[in-house]
Amino acid sequence: MRIPQAFMVGIDVSKAHFDVAVEGKSAVGRFDNDAPGRTALATAIAGAELVVVEATGGYEMAIVRALMAAGIPIAVVNPRQVRDFARASGRLAKTDQVDARVILHFARAMRPAQIPHIDDGRIALAALVARRRQLIDMAVAEKNRLEHAPQAVAALIGETLAALKSQLARVDAAIALAIEAEPDMAARRDLLLTVPGIGEVGAAVLIAELPELGAIDDKKLAALVGVAPVAHDSGTWRGQRHIAGGRATVRCALYMATLSAIRCSPAIKAFHKRLRDAGKPPKVALVAAMRKFIVMINTIIKRRTPWSEPQQHGC
Repeated sequence: MRIPQAFMVGIDVSKAHFDVAVEGKSAVGRFDNDAPGRTALATAIAGAELVVVEATGGYEMAIVRALMAAGIPIAVVNPRQVRDFARASGRLAKTDQVDARVILHFARAMRPAQIPHIDDGRIALAALVARRRQLIDMAVAEKNRLEHAPQAVAALIGETLAALKSQLARVDAAIALAIEAEPDMAARRDLLLTVPGIGEVGAAVLIAELPELGAIDDKKLAALVGVAPVAHDSGTWRGQRHIAGGRATVRCALYMATLSAIRCSPAIKAFHKRLRDAGKPPKVALVAAMRKFIVMINTIIKRRTPWSEPQQHGC
């Protein structure tokens, strides 16, 4: 069967190989998940309209980089979305080949947005930011253990905490160097640091883990971060809106930045106060402020203009 000129591809990724379903082909191909296999795959699907893969804990990143380098558009989607789609479509079986076909079907039906180009510098930065988060989590766990530890164990925990603190300092220095080494990331950091409530750590999280910032519209960005309200309506009944999904690590960074912005930014403070004065619950007002804040940040990055306490940002 002839492949259409504009075709889509679904790829099921595992540690050892890729199973590849191509629109217009009945058979599912298989390629090794190594450098020669990725090169062969990029050649085989050259000219694809869109390639869709699931996020698989990092195993997908090598093929994402290889296809980006080959100029092939690629989207990375949440596996839960694909499984829910499969169940809704009546596809209950689960094998690698079936999964590849399901991802292709999902790609055709949903047409997920392709991710922006991710260069090696941003990938390294994302790994450093993730490592920083791991070190903080480990330090918190050790401090919790220290509270009830006997003296002999407390000394050992103290050694671990000192080692974690030392590594954290090195990671912070490496993050600063990684951003400084890339002009685009350095320019983004400088813009983000003009925003009230955002410091070096928050800027690094947004640069590394939200590369779409400034490149997509406000509604899509709010959904991507997970601060867009999701309707729960049925017939004449109107349920309470809740946020759902999104990138938890980015949302956590935005939450902390918004708390600070409510105190130090007249625009965000006034917006939050107006909602509270109107009777909105604290959490509802805070999430709305987070959504307003990330939209304003999106405008700043898109226009490449520093923060100013704004009429132009819609406050």
